[in-house]
Amino acid sequence: MPEKTHRPYGTLLLFLFWGVLLAAVFFWMLPGKKTVPPELQSVLRPEPKQLQEFSLTDQYQQAVNLERLQGKWSLVFFGYTYCPDICPTTLSTLTRVVRKLQNNPQGLANIQVVFVSVDPQRDTPEVIEGYLKYFNEAFVGITGAQQDIDSVTRQFGAGYIKEPDTTPGQYLVSHTSSIFLVDPKGRLLASFSPPHDPNTIVDQFWQIHALF
Repeated sequence: MPEKTHRPYGTLLLFLFWGVLLAAVFFWMLPGKKTVPPELQSVLRPEPKQLQEFSLTDQYQQAVNLERLQGKWSLVFFGYTYCPDICPTTLSTLTRVVRKLQNNPQGLANIQVVFVSVDPQRDTPEVIEGYLKYFNEAFVGITGAQQDIDSVTRQFGAGYIKEPDTTPGQYLVSHTSSIFLVDPKGRLLASFSPPHDPNTIVDQFWQIHALF
């Protein structure tokens, strides 16, 4: 009767585990690799994402493209002016965030808030202009053709769904409630998930600012 061959599967698995672990440690210790603080690990993207060109319109009917996001730190939020709760609450939070960043002793002049409407059917430039005046007239409001808006939402991973009409012309839009951070190079770096606390966003922003 042939003898059974005993293969050291446990030993092989152990060596494999340690090999993967050492490779991971080596990767994170590569020269130039940034050490991400624990509180940013759920905020920062694994790698910055370079945004691609787009063509939309602001509340003053001026053309908006990728260049509008370059040279400044941009806090980007997707919503719509008829939103009953999430949008006004988030825009109020962003008003406080910008004020804190600008008043910080470190100073930050190159910061902007960009509000992208996912409801172009109702959100004309005029409607967006009037809406943003309730929060901060310096905010950039963006609208445009549906397909052009969709090309931007896909880049950010900002999904939305138009709900059925409750009455003719009246409907809700379910949308991403995260706030996205784009750096002056036009790269998507991070997203801040709700619930949004102004102090937390400001603290995390300064840490990201120091990394990049």
